Amino acid sequence: MTGKSTGKATSAGTTREDRLKAALKANMARRKAQARARASAAEDEAQTDLAPVQDNTERQD
Repeated sequence: MTGKSTGKATSAGTTREDRLKAALKANMARRKAQARARASAAEDEAQTDLAPVQDNTERQD
């Protein structure tokens, strides 16, 4: 009886472990994508900060 429950726990533990590995992998991929997006946005912002500002408003004196 103890042998059967241990066998189930091992196989159940393996599937749990596999699910956790898959979840971790997906989480890491999502975090990497977010980091790339933030880096790209920061780079774009830095480039726009260097661009000359155009004043399109008309002044009335």
